[in-house]
Amino acid sequence: MRAYRGIARPLIFTLDAETAHGLVIRCLQGAAFLAPAIGRLFAVDDPLLETTVAGLRFRNPIGLAAGFDKNGAAVPMLAALGFGSVEIGSISRDPSAGNPRPRLFRLPDDHAIVVNYGLPNEGAAAVATRLARMRVSIPLGINIVKTNRPGASCETKDGIIAEYADAAITLAPYADYLMFNLSCPNTEDGGDFFADRGCLDALLQALDGLGLGVPVFLKASPRGGIAAIERLLEAADPHAFVSGFMFNLRPGKPDGLKTPETVWSRMPGAVSGKPSAALADQCIREIYRRMDRRRYAIIGAGGVSSAEDAYAKIRNGASLVQLLTALVYEGPMVVRSIAAGLAELLRRDGFARIGDAVGVDMRG
Repeated sequence: MRAYRGIARPLIFTLDAETAHGLVIRCLQGAAFLAPAIGRLFAVDDPLLETTVAGLRFRNPIGLAAGFDKNGAAVPMLAALGFGSVEIGSISRDPSAGNPRPRLFRLPDDHAIVVNYGLPNEGAAAVATRLARMRVSIPLGINIVKTNRPGASCETKDGIIAEYADAAITLAPYADYLMFNLSCPNTEDGGDFFADRGCLDALLQALDGLGLGVPVFLKASPRGGIAAIERLLEAADPHAFVSGFMFNLRPGKPDGLKTPETVWSRMPGAVSGKPSAALADQCIREIYRRMDRRRYAIIGAGGVSSAEDAYAKIRNGASLVQLLTALVYEGPMVVRSIAAGLAELLRRDGFARIGDAVGVDMRG
C-alpha cells in the first residue's frame, strides 16, 4: 500500500479522474487471465470471516460497491483482489450515456471523490451477454436502476416500474443477488420518485410477481431520517423476497470538508469516501434498531478504508460492508489489509465468528 501511495497514485492522479478510472477498468479486463494467480496472492482465508447472508456464502464480508465496474467488464480480476463479493452497475434496461463530462472529481484532502456520472452503462442486454460468458468465484451482485435520460420529459410511474422489472428479468439469471437502486444522487430526480410510498409499493408489488429467484436488496436514500426508514420497512415487510437494505450517498456536499469551498463548489455531484461515513453510520444504526433482524440484513458502505471502519459498521448492524473510494486512495492491497485486520479485531474481542459481532453495539 505504501508503494501505491508513493508511486502509483501520484502517476494516476496526473490523469483526469474519469480517464484514470476507464484506464484501470481496461487494464483489469485485459489482465483477466492473471486472476487465479492474483487471487492466491490477495486472498485472506480465515474461517472467522466467513458468513452467510440471505442464504449466500461469503468468504469475507468485504465487498466492492457498485459504481466501480459499471458494466461487469472486469469482474474476474476484481474478485481476485480479495473481495468477498463484487457488485456491478448501476445497470438500466436501456443504455445510457449519463451526464456530460467532467463528472468525476477528486478531493485528496478529504480522501473523497465527487461523483456526477449519472449512471452511464451499456444496458441490461449487453451486460447480460457479457456475464453469460463469465465465471465468477464469489457472490456477484447486480445493481439495477431506471435509465437516466438527462433532459427527457417526465416519465410515468408505470413506465419507470416497467424499466426496473425488465432489467431485473434480464439480469437475474446472472446474479447471486439484485440491488435495486431507489436513489441516485446525481440524476435529475435525485431519487425523489421512491420517496413517495405509493411508488415504492407499486415497484415491490411488480417485483413480487416476477419470481426472480435471488435475494433482493433495496438501496435507499439516506435523507428523511427515521420517518423515511420506517416507511421503507413498512413497504418491504409484506414482500418476502426483500432480504435487506443499503443506503446511497446523499446529494450535494456534506458539512466539514477540508477542501476549500472555492474548489468543490465547481464540482457537481455527491461526495463518497470518508465524508460520507457519519450519515451512513447513522442510517445503519437506525434501521438496525427497527428492522426484523431474523429476516433482514444490512450492507454498510460509506467511508470504509480500514479494518476499523469496517468493524464499526458491523458492530452498528451491518452484516456486509462495501468500499470503492478506498481503492482510489489506498490501492488494491487495501482489501487484503482490511480483511486481515478485521480478523484480528474479531479475535481480540473474543468473537468466534463474524456474525456474532453484527449489531453488538446496538444491543442491550
